[in-house]
Amino acid sequence: MDNQAMPMASTYSYAQVQYLQRQAASLLLYQSVLQCEVGIAFLDLLQAIRYTDADARGCLQAYGSYFHALAARNQNWEDYLISQILICENPFTKLAQQREFKDLPPALIAAVRHDLQVLQSLYECSTACLSEWVQTVAHMLVSPVVWYQEPAAVEVEAGLITSLQQLEHWSDAVEDLAAYYRQFGSGIFAQYHAFRWQSGQFIGIQYPDSVKLSTLIGYESQRDALLKNTEFLLSGETALHVLLYGSRGSGKSSLVKSLLNEYSNRNLRLLEVTKSELQDLPEIVEKLQGASQKFIIFVDDLSFEEDDDAFKSLKVVLEGNLTARPQNVVVYATSNRRHLIREFFVDRPAPKDNDEIHAWDTMQEKLSFSDRFGLTLTFEPANQKTYLKIVRHLAAQASININEEDLEYQALQWATRHNGRSGRTARQFIDFLKADIAVFGVNNKTLDM
Repeated sequence: MDNQAMPMASTYSYAQVQYLQRQAASLLLYQSVLQCEVGIAFLDLLQAIRYTDADARGCLQAYGSYFHALAARNQNWEDYLISQILICENPFTKLAQQREFKDLPPALIAAVRHDLQVLQSLYECSTACLSEWVQTVAHMLVSPVVWYQEPAAVEVEAGLITSLQQLEHWSDAVEDLAAYYRQFGSGIFAQYHAFRWQSGQFIGIQYPDSVKLSTLIGYESQRDALLKNTEFLLSGETALHVLLYGSRGSGKSSLVKSLLNEYSNRNLRLLEVTKSELQDLPEIVEKLQGASQKFIIFVDDLSFEEDDDAFKSLKVVLEGNLTARPQNVVVYATSNRRHLIREFFVDRPAPKDNDEIHAWDTMQEKLSFSDRFGLTLTFEPANQKTYLKIVRHLAAQASININEEDLEYQALQWATRHNGRSGRTARQFIDFLKADIAVFGVNNKTLDM
């Protein structure tokens, strides 16, 4: 009875859904576009519409899952699909980063043309259309709510997105897409700017530290040297591995992290590797080779125990081995120790030692490990003048408007009661002072914390 009531609508929807399912199944290179939560929900919804159960509960639940997936990403279906194309990692996107378009295999280009045409047909299946299909097969009086969000402003990829949206045939965009991958990369490195290496894989950091270079003051010569070396890296020249050594709280780590906010628009990426993962360093460098981005491998608070395997792995990366050193990777490490390998008096050879003939050579290798970094930047403890200079700078940036004499008096009080004079202490003082003024409205000369 129901099938006779609306044969045209159900037949038309069935044919369209069947066509879209065949199209999605025919993807040759861009299958991963539909393997995220939204893509899976989209395919599940098509399946539910095609094979609707008696009371259509499965279809309605599938639409709810699809709606929820879009809402969770705060993206429209169309925006999601294009964004996944731009970050997709497959043989084409990888090879496009390494070769000119004319040198790419013709079969690979043909496969991309096919996939783009398929993805365009899926793109044109809007959420509004799916909602109408659900209304039809579920015999609803009104169609389900349609998810829609005003598209967010985009940056570098805006030109390509506009081009795809305006093209009659997406298959004509293959060369432009190859140029995009060559410039901006693909996969996780195109999706995120900061990463950590964890359990043998790259993990994207969605909200990296937002510290700005403009907030760091007091170590201008060290900052300028690091910026110059980073410019070498970004320009494709040979950059030096850098050791930032000095007292705690002097801003070594903040300086490295600020480079990401300074240069991310120039394809710089920051990869954090902990000491416990340093044995994977040669593998990490090999995986980064050939990527279009430039990478700073950031190792914070570096030091080694005797016979530490991590020491050997880092030594291989710093000194090189038979594998050529990639031009797009450099190591920036921070440490509170000038000699990175702990040495004890008992390690020093004496005439009675019979264990090793060249014991002094072994000890010298330990002591000279830091020399394997091409550039060592020393951060001395902040004296009172430097500390107050940092405080004044941070206070001005935080728009704290109090008498300079009172500010300095309170800053010195804070340093005495807390962690001594350093950039970190200055930052903690300003954060507290700003909150104190914001919450209580006035500021006394005596600090209660």
